Amino acid sequence: MEAVSKILGIQTFKEMKKPFVYITGASAGFGKACAEIFAKEGYSLVITGRRNERLAELAESIKADHNVEVVTSCYDVRNESEVKEAVAALPDDVKSNISILINNAGLAVGRGPIDEGLTDDWDRMIDTNVKGLLYVSKAVIPFIKAFDGHRQIINIGSLAGKEVYPGGNVYCASKHAVDALTKGMRLDLLPYNVKVSQIAPGMAETEFSMVRFKGNQDKADAAYEGYDPLLAEDIAEIALFLVTRPAHVNINDIVITPTAQANSVTIKKN
Repeated sequence: MEAVSKILGIQTFKEMKKPFVYITGASAGFGKACAEIFAKEGYSLVITGRRNERLAELAESIKADHNVEVVTSCYDVRNESEVKEAVAALPDDVKSNISILINNAGLAVGRGPIDEGLTDDWDRMIDTNVKGLLYVSKAVIPFIKAFDGHRQIINIGSLAGKEVYPGGNVYCASKHAVDALTKGMRLDLLPYNVKVSQIAPGMAETEFSMVRFKGNQDKADAAYEGYDPLLAEDIAEIALFLVTRPAHVNINDIVITPTAQANSVTIKKN
């Protein structure tokens, strides 16, 4: 059958090129893990982030390991004009084949009472977690709507978008916004059969705490001591699971925590 297919110029399922997955914040953490697991399954990728050297290294590694097409796009999601220019600059054959958007770019900066918060920290979180998600979604969604086939958006939220905890005020507010925007996208995109899902992780060991505590390694390490936190690969596996459900199935929301974590402030440590 394979020989006949080649003679007739017919591509088998395995030989067919899969569409593009557009991933923000792909230079580390959840985004990097998503890029790797989707590439392993044969998907083409557009990986984006602020660190061009890391994106280039990841692209070369993925292409060498999985022989899929990888396009890098370096920009800051907080800058609307950069987002527009970066998306517009993609080759036409890439834009017309974007099937999945993973809005992963996000961060927490600082932790403490709201009256002691730094407005620069607030701006970084709101501009990245909320406005960045909006800028990228607005730029990419038209291509997803026009794609002929499976179409899906996955927003990476947080347990902090479901509840609040002491010192988390603005970060929690920004992730509550992601939760609301995901629900809004689900309604707005329903007429186009675009699936919309959210993954809301609890404690996960990535660069998250290093960013939150502004490079303080001791504080970052302490956040994960005494229990087994989630890993970036755990979140990537869920993203792939969401995308591979049957056409009639949309998983709207998944909250995932380590076994040792019951809520944002209740963690069983050894």
